[in-house]
Amino acid sequence: VTTKIWTDQFAQGKLIPSLRASLDKLGLEQVDMTLIHWPSPKDEVPMAVYMEQLVEAKQLGLTREIGVSNFTIKHLEQAIAVVGADAIATHQLEVHPYLQNLKVRAFCRERGIALTGYMPLAYGRVIQDPVLQDIARKHGATAAQVALAWQLQQDIAVIPSSTKRANLAANLEALTLRLDDADMARIAKLEDGGRIADPDFAP
Repeated sequence: VTTKIWTDQFAQGKLIPSLRASLDKLGLEQVDMTLIHWPSPKDEVPMAVYMEQLVEAKQLGLTREIGVSNFTIKHLEQAIAVVGADAIATHQLEVHPYLQNLKVRAFCRERGIALTGYMPLAYGRVIQDPVLQDIARKHGATAAQVALAWQLQQDIAVIPSSTKRANLAANLEALTLRLDDADMARIAKLEDGGRIADPDFAP
């Protein structure tokens, strides 16, 4: 069970009550993971203020692990300076064939920070992609399964969302799909900077 802290709850004394409110809504005493949803807009709240509160939340037993989301390399460097790379269990970022975020991913790998890719299906764009469809036919799979397998083979945890049981079951089948080097190379060429999560306050 993962929850996130929104940017208006970063000020001193606000983060832990916000997390407690989430726990109350969930009916839990502890979540498995708590993430900073986005870095503070325009860096209005210093990184140390909210990352130190996040560490405190873990020390209090409110969350088993802590992590970040949507951080740039600069923000990751700041967070590491405050809490250490070992304290950051994951960095959750937008990753799909059209936005591969290679520099941020390499930075995290070098520092031992696990990666979680959200929007792995690019809001359904992958389903219509002719390259992914061609690779899917080759393996007797779907384009969505190919997109998920592509991430999984790069040691990125994927969190596709679906409200349909059939799609949830189909997504799980990506765990058994193995793409070859030629498949991976073709997908790598699909990068086009197609960012989806881009609110006006995003870094």
